[in-house]
Amino acid sequence: MSGHKAKKQFGQNFLVDQTVIADIVRSISPQPNDHMVEIGPGLGALTRPLLQHLHKLHLVEIDRDIIARLKTDYPQDTIVIHEGDALQFDFSTLDAPLRIVGNLPYNISSPLLFHFAAFAARITDMHFMLQNEVVERMVAAPSTPQYGRLSVMLQYRFEMEKLLDVPPQSFRPAPKVDSAIVRMIPLPADRIQVRNEGLFARAVAAAFGQRRKTLRNTLKAWLAEADFARLGIDAQLRAENLGVAEFTRIANLLNERGAV
Repeated sequence: MSGHKAKKQFGQNFLVDQTVIADIVRSISPQPNDHMVEIGPGLGALTRPLLQHLHKLHLVEIDRDIIARLKTDYPQDTIVIHEGDALQFDFSTLDAPLRIVGNLPYNISSPLLFHFAAFAARITDMHFMLQNEVVERMVAAPSTPQYGRLSVMLQYRFEMEKLLDVPPQSFRPAPKVDSAIVRMIPLPADRIQVRNEGLFARAVAAAFGQRRKTLRNTLKAWLAEADFARLGIDAQLRAENLGVAEFTRIANLLNERGAV
């Protein structure tokens, strides 16, 4: 697939480093009968080596020029092309359990991760190339600079592990940021203690909305001093000091009260 010019509106940076590609495929460990979906196959850096192991690969691609090339460069009995925006794609239309992989557009990576989370019950695992800064936030522990809303909202649904660092020179064109590979494995349903996901999300967003303020201030519309005592949480702490378990207790208390 030579001759394609990267398009800024699609956040395209094409992986070209063969050593990195081999490391990624090894980490994914594709099996012949996997129901695998690749997001944004681009110039086929992962598509070709994945197809060496898979009977069939689903591809979600928005760029019509790339789609045209996919249709001519690969046997059509080995790929299924889904033309359109991955943010709008309904993954429930595909056979489960799914394995999802891809070099995600960095400009919409967080919305994409939340979109995938909505289908977590149908997913075995996900392996993504992302901006390193985002991966560090995803896997961050409480009370560290990288820990924030994204950390909490993903960690309550997924086990996550940073696998590989990928330098800018591994791409054409080279991005201005470092990249990394992350593995995401959905937690089993019995380990997810949140009773109202919408309320959980709103509580987390409120707590981190003014990051330097204490929980007493950021959650004052919902929790009184007695509530913090009942929850065993110090109201003088900031959101960044709480783990997923503490946010879960907060959301579940609010749910008991019928908060919206």
